[in-house]
Amino acid sequence: MNLAIEHRPEAGRFQVEVDGHLCVADYRLQGSTMVMTHTGVSPALQGRGIAAALVQAALDHAREQGFKVNPLCSYVEVYMRRHPETQSLRA
Repeated sequence: MNLAIEHRPEAGRFQVEVDGHLCVADYRLQGSTMVMTHTGVSPALQGRGIAAALVQAALDHAREQGFKVNPLCSYVEVYMRRHPETQSLRA
């Protein structure tokens, strides 16, 4: 699935609309740490890799900007645990 994920820094989120549903990965910046606070995908869309794509986009952004990541969101925590290549980003 090719998703057109949009970064909305003024809203502190990465987002994509799929089948009329807004899917999000929310964050807030604390200095040079990106605190990932929430990932939301409609139940009708779950299991399609949308949350993973949103989180990966956020982590790619963090790496590009030199940010560390604090995964307060349980989904982001599990994602980072399952993807060892993201451990260097952990705050």
